[in-house]
Amino acid sequence: MGIINVTPDSFFDGGRTDTAEAAIARGRQLAAEGADILDIGGESTRPGADPVPMAVELARVIPVIEALATLGPTLSVDTRRAEVMVRAVAAGATMINDVSALSHDPESLARAAELAVPVVLMHSRGTPETMTGLTDYADVTLDVYDDLEGRIAACQVAGIDRGRLIIDPGLGFAKTAGQSAELLRRLAVLHGLGCPVLVGASRKSFLVPLAGGDKAEERLPASLAAAIWAASQGAAILRVHDVAATVRALATHRALAGAPVQ
Repeated sequence: MGIINVTPDSFFDGGRTDTAEAAIARGRQLAAEGADILDIGGESTRPGADPVPMAVELARVIPVIEALATLGPTLSVDTRRAEVMVRAVAAGATMINDVSALSHDPESLARAAELAVPVVLMHSRGTPETMTGLTDYADVTLDVYDDLEGRIAACQVAGIDRGRLIIDPGLGFAKTAGQSAELLRRLAVLHGLGCPVLVGASRKSFLVPLAGGDKAEERLPASLAAAIWAASQGAAILRVHDVAATVRALATHRALAGAPVQ
């Protein structure tokens, strides 16, 4: 899953693809590099980020989705708002990625059920403005497991088929660096939920204590190592900024693991 942030303030690529033209060009580049999914978002949800009006979010993402709809990769809309989900699917998206696990907008569960597309349920607490103070876990892996289990149950009650649900532990969202690393280390525990697992470790600050790289631009080696680890633990989807490098790293990993070399 290649990341396209049509925003001025995302933590790594904010401002690089904040126009429709730049985002569309980036989408074509990521598709050429081997992305299976393009995740298009118009509101930064990094810690401390301010919300944007829905009209602004729609103006950012809909033209990009429309332009990339026939490109080939699956298009995912990264949003917390039900109306954005509906309009994005109408424009050509066939997947929803919600950092609030369909809890931010009271209409999201019902709209997602009606849209009948795959949904990523990411674990977090609070909002981007408050999440950094909400990191009190008894056992971060088991607590995240229980919270996601609850969101899966809520989705099923709302009429969303379990087979359409994908779970994301939400590395860096209401977790300290150590907690994010622990979640990644024990990622296989989440398979007990019976849903495919998505991991988004790319360029995140929790990697700094593991490998250095105070600036996000310096975290590619750590991001690739995290991606390979997640894949080895059964992650079904890797959400990354660096598609070409990740594709090559995965190909090497698979070849060494005994998969046929193409």
